[in-house]
Amino acid sequence: MNFTRRDCLVAAFAVVITLGCVKLTNSFPSAAQEKPIPQMMTSSVFNWEKMVAKPSKAGATRQVFQNPTPTLDELECHITTLNPGASPHEPHKHVDEELILVKEGTVESLVNGERRKAGPGSVIFQSSNQLHAIRNIGDTPATYFVVKWNSPGMMRPLTNWNPPQKK
Repeated sequence: MNFTRRDCLVAAFAVVITLGCVKLTNSFPSAAQEKPIPQMMTSSVFNWEKMVAKPSKAGATRQVFQNPTPTLDELECHITTLNPGASPHEPHKHVDEELILVKEGTVESLVNGERRKAGPGSVIFQSSNQLHAIRNIGDTPATYFVVKWNSPGMMRPLTNWNPPQKK
């Protein structure tokens, strides 16, 4: 069988296109490279002694869990310890609601536009899309638990919803 110059050019062109497609395919993350889907969380116990505190500029954080549950798209809990005078972030808002349970120390929480003092045993609720913040106003470290959740469909951005404004 004789190969013509045209046959060689077509073969070379096919090789170049194939290699280009392989390179392009490899530039996209494969299913194995993507972030794994978190495992569905069922009834569990999380022991304080086994939680690893990761230092931060403001203090330290312990990530307890962040998983879907049988009724929620995501349930997340972390524990923050703030140094005296520290705040983990500037005032912000997000679609998910959260509960903050103060374990020890004294914090100041921005709630409905007001700064409110909260000590050990206090519970703070931050509603969806309302500006909030927290700061340690005491002389000792303050530790609090944060529990956040995303109900089915909440992880999509909310539209046409405005939280009630302070009167």
